[in-house]
Amino acid sequence: MTRMRAAIVGTGDVARLHAEAIAARDDADVVVAVDVDADRAAAFAQKYGIPRSATSLPDGHLDVVHLCTPPAGHAAQAEDAFARGAHVVVEKPPALTLHDVDRMIAAGDAAGRHLAVVFQQRTGTATAHVKRLLDDGRLGRPLLARCDTFWFRDDTYFAAPWRGTWANEGGGTTLGHGIHQLDLLAYLLGEVDEVQGQTWRLARDIETEDVSTAVLRFESGVVATAMTSAVSPRQVSSIRVDTELATVELEHLYGHGHANWRITPRPGADAPSSWTFPATEQPSGHDAYIDAVYPALAAGAALPDVASAPARSMEIVAALYASSERSAAVALREVRESSELRGQMSAQVRDERRS
Repeated sequence: MTRMRAAIVGTGDVARLHAEAIAARDDADVVVAVDVDADRAAAFAQKYGIPRSATSLPDGHLDVVHLCTPPAGHAAQAEDAFARGAHVVVEKPPALTLHDVDRMIAAGDAAGRHLAVVFQQRTGTATAHVKRLLDDGRLGRPLLARCDTFWFRDDTYFAAPWRGTWANEGGGTTLGHGIHQLDLLAYLLGEVDEVQGQTWRLARDIETEDVSTAVLRFESGVVATAMTSAVSPRQVSSIRVDTELATVELEHLYGHGHANWRITPRPGADAPSSWTFPATEQPSGHDAYIDAVYPALAAGAALPDVASAPARSMEIVAALYASSERSAAVALREVRESSELRGQMSAQVRDERRS
């Protein structure tokens, strides 16, 4: 078996998760760590046993390039990687605008290579089990949902020059944090039809929002509320889906396993055995994501569901931002068809800070 050769571009905090996930596999090696800071790249390479470090992608064959850089550089970096014949695994958000995501997808298609956006909350045996129950109708028709991301990021976090600005980060806490749970909700319930949202600046000295609120209407008729916050001291990520037969609940922070999920039957009913979570457990996370994606890359096969629809959750965020700008609901159809909405992410943020 030929081992795949991978590069990690950007050696900040999230790169560690990629390096560890690849190191656990027997079909791939990270052969180079790349960072604009040569010393940081060298230190990362030494720490994770990577044979080479560099300040740019070196010449030579690479099978997969992992982009762990700020989102402003993703589109150009992905195009470069595709031109070299490599697949691309990119951290969220995949780019600053949907137009750039379209560029990345087109470049991958032209090269016959895949673009895999890391939405690791979709992974894990519990998520797969719940999705099967919903898809098979064993929980009845989904009716109502709630999706909350209550995180805490202080002023130090936003001191990084690329954070908290539309030009460099593309959005605020909705795009940077809440997108994970919004992505998981859409993964479970299908396509969103319409979003009515509002963005707020309650505490942080930034251009973008530190809180957002929204109502989402799905094509299936499910109605959901979504709140995202970067100012919540008790941090929690949660999803609740009420169906005809049960309530499905997930509560965690940055990752989940079976213990984080609960399925409650409707009053007067007992839970059938088919609702029981499988005996073998794999938690969500980068390990599970890489485990799902790498075999497809090696085989030249289609990406699995956990890496499908790379633009879907970003389109939901774009609709929320446009709704906040207009003070009106925005259809996802318009986001998919509008060059203006695909060309920029912006919102009219209501400033409610107090001195």
